[in-house]
Amino acid sequence: MARLLTLSRAARLVGASRGALQSKIMTAHVQLKPSGREFFVDGDDSLLEAALRAGLSLDYGCSIGSCGKCKAKILSGQARKTRHSDYALTAAEKNAGVVLMCCNTAVVDMVIEAHEAHGAADMPLQSIEARVKAVSPLADDMRLLHLQTPRTNRLRFLAGQSVSLELSGGPAASCAVASCPCDDRNLQFHIRRRAGNAFAERVFDGLTGVNTVRVEGPRGEFVLNEESDRLLIFIACETGFAPIKSLIEHAMALDAAETLHLYWIACGKGHYLDNLCRSWNDALDNFRYAPLAADGASPDEAVMQGALRQVLQDHPRLGECDVYVAGPAPWANAAEFQLLDHGLPREQLFVNALES
Repeated sequence: MARLLTLSRAARLVGASRGALQSKIMTAHVQLKPSGREFFVDGDDSLLEAALRAGLSLDYGCSIGSCGKCKAKILSGQARKTRHSDYALTAAEKNAGVVLMCCNTAVVDMVIEAHEAHGAADMPLQSIEARVKAVSPLADDMRLLHLQTPRTNRLRFLAGQSVSLELSGGPAASCAVASCPCDDRNLQFHIRRRAGNAFAERVFDGLTGVNTVRVEGPRGEFVLNEESDRLLIFIACETGFAPIKSLIEHAMALDAAETLHLYWIACGKGHYLDNLCRSWNDALDNFRYAPLAADGASPDEAVMQGALRQVLQDHPRLGECDVYVAGPAPWANAAEFQLLDHGLPREQLFVNALES
C-alpha cells in the first residue's frame, strides 16, 4: 500500500484516538458494495462527507436530506442519524436497512450498498448559481478564481472535467475544474489573462463576493481510470496543470497508484503553483515532480520532445503506466502522437487538448 494513504489513515486514527479520550469521538471503517472500496468515518461526519473525502463518486443531490438521492442499504453494522431529513423513506426501505448517507454517521464498522458513478456518462448535467468567494493572484497573468456553491446545491463532477462559467449579464468561458471532487462546494479555476478573453478580463478587473457565476456542467471524459493500478504519469503544459491538479488530488484521495509522477512544462515563471507541487514531492514518498522550463512565448515541438525523452528515461517500460496529458491543443495533439509512436497502448493514454 502506498505510504500516502497509510499516513492519512494513521493521522485520522491517531486524531480520533486522542479525541476519544476527551469526547468519545470514534473512527469507523466502512466498506462499500458492490465495488469493495473502503473509507473511514470520523466522529459525527456523515457517511456521505467521509466517502467524498476519500474520493468516492457516490450518487447524491442536496446533501441536507431533502432529495433522497444518497440512499444506501446497510448490510452490516449500525448507523446513527445526525440531522433531520425532510425526505421520507418508505416502511419497506426502513425495514430493509436503507438510510440517507447525508444524514447518518457510522456507529461501528459497516458494510453498505450504494450507487457509484463509474464514468463521465454517469454525471448529470447541472446548472448552479455560485458566488465568488475569492480571486487571488497566482502570477502576473494568472488568477485563482474560487467559487462556492450553495450548501443545498453542490456540483457533482469527476476530477479532470470542465464546466462553463457565465457571469451575470456578461461573458462566458469553458474552464477545467482545478480542485478535487472531494470538496464539491468549493470550486477552483486557473484563469489566465489573454488578449480578447472577455471573461478573464472581468476576473482580473476585480470580481467580489457580491458577484455570482452560473456554473454549468460537468463535461469531458478526461477522468481517472479508477480500475487501473498502473503507475500514473501526468504531463501538464502551461494551464493544462488545472485539470491535472484535480486528477492528482483525486488520485491521492483514492490511493490510486504506488507512484505518481508529474511533469509540468511552462515558459519562464509559468509554474504558478510550483511550491504546491514541491510540497507534494517533499511530503510524499510515492510522488515525483519534474518542472520543465521552455524558452520563448510558448512551448514548441523541441520542448515537447525533450519532455518526452525525460519521461522515457524515467519510465522505460511505458506500457506499465497510465499517462494523462493536458495542455494547449497543438501541443497536446503532438504529445499524443509521440507517446503512441513510442509504444504506449491507446487505452492507457488520456489527453485533454485545451482551447487557446
